[in-house]
Amino acid sequence: MVEIKTDTALEAMREAGRVVAHALAAARAAAAVGVRLRELDEAARTVLTKAGARSPFLGYQPSFAPIPFPAVLCASVNDAVAHGIPDDYRLRDGDLVSIDCGAELDGWTGDAAISFTVGTPRPADLELVAATQQALDAGIAAATTGHRIGDISHAISTVARKADCGMPADFGGHGIGRQMHEDPHVPNHGRPGRGFPLRHGLALALEPMLMAGGRNDYRTDPDGWTLRTIDGSRAAHIEHTIAITEDGPRILTLP
Repeated sequence: MVEIKTDTALEAMREAGRVVAHALAAARAAAAVGVRLRELDEAARTVLTKAGARSPFLGYQPSFAPIPFPAVLCASVNDAVAHGIPDDYRLRDGDLVSIDCGAELDGWTGDAAISFTVGTPRPADLELVAATQQALDAGIAAATTGHRIGDISHAISTVARKADCGMPADFGGHGIGRQMHEDPHVPNHGRPGRGFPLRHGLALALEPMLMAGGRNDYRTDPDGWTLRTIDGSRAAHIEHTIAITEDGPRILTLP
């Protein structure tokens, strides 16, 4: 069932989104050559704790996962597309890192992700991150009243195709509100004019995941969580929680 939020609820989601933005900023600030991924999780956890927020990631266990997720953020490096578990891996010069984080505050949730390079960047990685940001921007621009979910999906996939990038076919954005994952599903591939109509008060998390190799298939690590490109090519993941409003799309996960 799709829940249309009141303006009051959207303001509460904005506060949760602000916490997410600060947690991501703290994790990114901690990222440097030699730093363990676990330390990025600790930086984000500190922000959530100080804000009095709960992590919707910690302990989350969807049907595909063999174990509950053990951290407050996902940290995916290089060929990892999404859902990477922060561990003792030490960041290396030139790594491409994607961090996904959520926060629940006063019963409402925010969810966002960033991608960035550590140390000396590869030009191809910078192009991949830029294309992923462009795909998200295009999806947000299409998220207006009178459009449908398929218009968002088509806008995202058009940018990915132009960049010769693939996207994991089974994963995309989602509704969000009282829970991190709500209806409707927002595919990253789609046809314009199809799907659920966009109305004032609908809250969505849009999250293109671009894979430089151009393929849409992926593999899952033995941990049951981490998604990786089949061909070892690099991946980037950028996400915002947004609200559909009569005045245009509103990003709820900005600092």
